[in-house]
Parts: sequence; structure tokens; C-alpha cells
Amino acid sequence: MASNERIFVQAIRRYGARHGIDVDVRSGGWLIAMRRGAKRHFAFGYDIGLNSAIAHRLANDKSATSEALTLEGVPCIPHHLFLNPKLGTHVVGPGWREAILVPLHDNPQGIVVKPNEGTSGRSVFKVTTEAQLDHAVDEVFAMSTGLVISPYVMIEDEVRVILLDDVPRIVYSKQRGADWRHNLDAGAKPVLLEDGDVRAACVKLAIDAANAIGIAFASIDVVRVAGAWRVLEINSGVMMEALAKLHPELVQATYDAALDRVFGTDNRDR
Repeated sequence: MASNERIFVQAIRRYGARHGIDVDVRSGGWLIAMRRGAKRHFAFGYDIGLNSAIAHRLANDKSATSEALTLEGVPCIPHHLFLNPKLGTHVVGPGWREAILVPLHDNPQGIVVKPNEGTSGRSVFKVTTEAQLDHAVDEVFAMSTGLVISPYVMIEDEVRVILLDDVPRIVYSKQRGADWRHNLDAGAKPVLLEDGDVRAACVKLAIDAANAIGIAFASIDVVRVAGAWRVLEINSGVMMEALAKLHPELVQATYDAALDRVFGTDNRDR
């Protein structure tokens, strides 16, 4: 097992070794083929393959997630979609520049601009001026077909809930460092939450969000703004690289439980 492999890949290798599953890692670790007997299953990126295609697409699209949650009355941070003008005026429309200024003018405290798809806080910009907006738009559209804009809010706390079939497998807060973002890649630290009112509120909201888009295995980020909890985003790919440095057994057990669902493995087989 290569030491530079992602935790996700290592976890699948360990599971395979214990359960007689052949694991074939391809494409630098981003495609994993698993076979036991006649049953073959693929994992891609951080997606273990438990979710339906539509749930996966919704979760990976921040705008679609926001719209779906709003339809179901689940409190969330709004994310408004703007398509890349390189797609053509017949797709984007001629007034995209004027439209993209509206959220900035409507939110004097600022806005957040980021790719509509993607994780780990890459190419995320806090914007308060038109010049900053132009820079953010250019950066995001250079690598994405769409961006989303949300109002900048003062996040008091951020919690990630990792759910499997409505069961919270892991719940932890993200303790922010010097950066204004709570992303683990930006220096935030994961701290497991003990049982209590905060954990219960976050789990309930996460379950409501998962049910709203019909997703089975996901990590769901919820934030507290002005004392109220809202969903920030849903991730169909469950990444636990940073958490595994502190709680490797818990991370392995979570991936094991998901793979049990994939292969119909009885817990007694471990």
C-alpha cells in the first residue's frame, strides 16, 4: 500500500483485503474497480457509488442543491447560478453582466463567488466591489462553465455531518484558523462533536437535506448564522483525508459501513 495514496483508496484496499474483494486502482487512484465473484463495482474520485445518478448530480451542483432544498423548505444558504458567457448568448443571454451585478448591489456586506461544482474551497472569493467581482468572475469562468453567488454571511459555527442511510456516522465542527473560510484545506481543524443540543440540531437538518434530494451517503455542511442553522452544501463524494489524521479508525469504520451496503456484507464477516 503506497504511503502517498489517498486515505479513501487505502480504506478501500483494507476493506477488500478483509473481504476477498479484488481492488484494481487506475488513473492515479481516481478510478477504483472492485470485484468479488461476478459482482464488479466502481468508485470514482471520492464517490463510493451508493447514490443514484440524480442525487449525485444534485449534490455536485450547488445551485441545484439550493433550489431543491428551498422547494422542500429546508433552511439553506442561497446559491444563484450564472453560466459562462463562452457558452454563447443563446444559452447565457445578452444581459448576463448586468444580472451578475445585482447580488453585489443587493448585499452591501459582500457576496461569495465560487464555481458551481467543486470542493475544498478552491477559487472561492469574497467580493465587495465591482473590481473584485470582475476578477473573481474571470478566475472562476477560466475553469468552470458556471459560477454561483451567495450572500456573504457571518458564519458563527460550521459542522459537517457524514450520513449513511440517515444514520450520522461522523459529526464534527470545523474550527477555523486565520482564513475566513471553514474549509479543512484552508487550515480549519476537525473537532468531533459530543452528544447534545448542537449535535442533534445539526444531524436533524442534515437528514432533512439528504431526504430532500434522495441521497444515501454524503457529507453535509451546516452553518449557524445569526443563531440559526442552515445547510451550506451537500457533497456526494465523502472525503475524510484531514479527519483520518486524527481519527483513522473512525474514518475506516465509516467507509467500511458504506462498502458493506455496496457488497451486501454482513458485519459479522469482519
